[in-house]
Amino acid sequence: MSGCNSVVGRWLGVVPRASVSAMGLDVTARRVLPVAPDRVAAYAMDWRHDHEWTQGITSAELTREAATGGFGVGAQVTRTAFFLRKRIDYVLEVVELERPRLLDMRSVAGPMPMHVTYRFDEVAGGTLATIRVRGDAGTYYRLAAPVMAPLVRRNLVKDLRDLERRLS
Repeated sequence: MSGCNSVVGRWLGVVPRASVSAMGLDVTARRVLPVAPDRVAAYAMDWRHDHEWTQGITSAELTREAATGGFGVGAQVTRTAFFLRKRIDYVLEVVELERPRLLDMRSVAGPMPMHVTYRFDEVAGGTLATIRVRGDAGTYYRLAAPVMAPLVRRNLVKDLRDLERRLS
């Protein structure tokens, strides 16, 4: 992004590709963290920390282990969150896990179809952390669609800021 200082730890901002349409939303946020990718991924990919750095999440529980045991492809995490003052219980299933670089999950239960991708790429002096959320607003949330992308964007920016604070 032009005009952004490349100092490690400086917020890189939300990718301009954030959007909401009649079919859903697609929001991406990035931030350079002055921490090694292995350390960022070890913390951020551990569902037991979700409530510590992810906006609105009050609890997370591993409700199904991967076929190989523990957290991996096929594992499911049930999260309880609040969005637009409404309690949301949803289940994310791990569809791809490449430690320490990528965690890709999709919702298998909850109020709206959702796809969440965490990516951690090594950069000089740290990690470029990226979170992308895609989803279908569904019937209830479709009414709130015009405000959803900015709210999700704001939460993702806060998530990355809080992740950096936890690890620095």
